[in-house]
Amino acid sequence: MRKAIGWMSVSLDGYFEGPGHQLDRHRIDEELHTYFDTELAGMSAFLAGRRSHELMSGFWPTADADPANPAPIREFAGIWRRMPKIVYSRTLTRADWGATIVRDVDPDEVNALKEQPGGDMIVGGAEITAVFRRLDLIDEYRIFVHPVLLRRGNLLFGPTGRPDDLRLVETRAFGNGVVMLRHQR
Repeated sequence: MRKAIGWMSVSLDGYFEGPGHQLDRHRIDEELHTYFDTELAGMSAFLAGRRSHELMSGFWPTADADPANPAPIREFAGIWRRMPKIVYSRTLTRADWGATIVRDVDPDEVNALKEQPGGDMIVGGAEITAVFRRLDLIDEYRIFVHPVLLRRGNLLFGPTGRPDDLRLVETRAFGNGVVMLRHQR
């Protein structure tokens, strides 16, 4: 059975983005991006919200065409294009690059996806991660903690009114100071 993995970067104080949806404080260097490429290449689908999909589709479709981009960025462009994508959105009317639009997160549909063969699925984007979390659909979290304090912005984990008990199964420190924390339910 494949898993739904919440995959996000956050600041040390828990913000996934700064004010105005800023993501410029993420420290993704060649080592970290190579790790992303290695892990994501074996996944079966990207599950994202509209904003995350639009952000990704604004850069990745042609990122490998620019020889100035480092090798891990060029490699991820191919991974992203090949990977099936489910975009959860009530407003999108069209999505390119192998994306299917789904209007609402239906737990039965997500659980049916989990039953299919193949690699795990990445849940990306804070809003859709919150929906999956509220519906108890996240099986594992891979949180990449960046060594910066934003002090304001949007928190990855907002209050839900209930605790989520998790088990730490792996940590990994990268040379740029980012630490990956992998937790399972």
